[in-house]
Amino acid sequence: MHNNNKTLVDIFDHSSQRFAGNPAYSALGHTITFGELDLMARNFAAYLESLPELDPGDRIAIQLPNLLQYPVVAFGALRAGLVVVNTNPLYTKREVEHQLRDSGAKALVVLENFAATAQAVLAETDVKHVITTQVADLHPQPRRWLMNTALKYLKGAVPAWNIPTAVALPEALRIGVGKALLHPKISADDLAVLQYTGGTTGVAKGAMLTHFNLVSNMGQLIEHTPAVFRERSHVIVAPLPLYHIYAFNMQLLCALATGNHTVLIPNPRDISTIVKAFRDYRVTGIIGLNTLYNSLLMDEDFRELDFSSLEFTSAGGMACSLDTAARWQELTGQEIMEGYGLTETSPVVSANPMGAIRVGTVGLPVPDTEIKIVDEDGAEVPPGKSGELCVRGPQVMQGYWQRPDDTAEVLDDEGWLKTGDMALLDDGYIRIVDRKKDMICVSGFNVYPNEIEDVASMHPLVVECAAIGIRDDRSGEAVKLVVVASDPKLSEDELRSFCREGLTGYKIPKQIVFRSELPKSNVGKILRRELREQET
Repeated sequence: MHNNNKTLVDIFDHSSQRFAGNPAYSALGHTITFGELDLMARNFAAYLESLPELDPGDRIAIQLPNLLQYPVVAFGALRAGLVVVNTNPLYTKREVEHQLRDSGAKALVVLENFAATAQAVLAETDVKHVITTQVADLHPQPRRWLMNTALKYLKGAVPAWNIPTAVALPEALRIGVGKALLHPKISADDLAVLQYTGGTTGVAKGAMLTHFNLVSNMGQLIEHTPAVFRERSHVIVAPLPLYHIYAFNMQLLCALATGNHTVLIPNPRDISTIVKAFRDYRVTGIIGLNTLYNSLLMDEDFRELDFSSLEFTSAGGMACSLDTAARWQELTGQEIMEGYGLTETSPVVSANPMGAIRVGTVGLPVPDTEIKIVDEDGAEVPPGKSGELCVRGPQVMQGYWQRPDDTAEVLDDEGWLKTGDMALLDDGYIRIVDRKKDMICVSGFNVYPNEIEDVASMHPLVVECAAIGIRDDRSGEAVKLVVVASDPKLSEDELRSFCREGLTGYKIPKQIVFRSELPKSNVGKILRRELREQET
């Protein structure tokens, strides 16, 4: 897999031919093979190439949930030499406008359910071509008509929209059928994806990921976790959205390159569709994050499933709590393989290898990846001491799109990326102690929210929680814990005394408040930033 000259298009072409008759993706009860995916992506590429004012190197925004259309559109766009801009379908008008304008996207593919939002901002952007799609567009008739009609008219899931120049995806594919493919020259150093960071630190920035970055990281992952990506042997449930770089790499690249079958879950909050996927397919793997596993563990139907075919569970995107990991293993028999990465690293930096999992760590660096842990002055610290984690490797981005100053802040001349995460090395394994900015300083002592959350979430009545720092006249900062409890009987005093058993004095939450829910990003990551903002 470590071929420095390969592009994502080369990988796709190779897999399409090798695994042509094998199932590639399933969604909402319909499956397409690698051969069918290849043909549709070819037709979409030919359609894109026929459009005026759309040339190789131009950006195309893809605003779709996990539907069969996603791989068709993404690989079609890449074949036409375009740069994919992954755009969250749940974005507000402000967020969509920022991303379309910042990326300079010339084309947009959007699910009709979200077209009204796009319509409101198109005039402020460079978008010249809009392709719309309905949920079941790639399903056979009459199912396609029934599902699309039901969503539109019975469920009212599609707000009214009007983009006069928009072309429906089935029509675009039909137009592409008779057109020759131009096969633009694409090199490994060309930009493949503009992946916008979650915007948890102000304005969202586009990480520039080349074909080389993404193919390298795909190869690193396959080499590092060979059991997870054995050829043609897995059915992997994909609840994490493909517009998220973690799922994009794992499901769109690694699973595809190894001929494995991916079951796409359009709405990860709809636990019943995940349960149905386990019932309908012989699921061998699932890729998710802590909040999802927590929700699944609390679902009665999920707890009654047969997990005998499950071979691996992968977690990333946020810290996996020790309590969740223990309960998951007890229920499914599988240890959670936690990994770590960032948008800026395509995304995987490290992962726990199967058979050598160390719970509480994010594993070992993937092949060809250098790491160092540095203090405030940039000097390396000895193993066991925490500092900022820095990464160098073929998966590190080229920089932030049109933001040289922001790039210079995180990427030095030698290719080292400052992650902004505090970590320590434990026998070669990386242990993330926290985000630099999330650290709480109590009377000069560093307190890491992850540790407090880990302890508090072990209380049987705590569903989930988040720790933040609040101003305190005596100690500078104090710990505040925001808790979602399964029983209103849980009191502040009871939880505080429970925390005392596992935490030293200055780490005990000074304030504990109970809420019905915690603020989360669209992919389910708990947003401590929002909780902090509510304090000011």
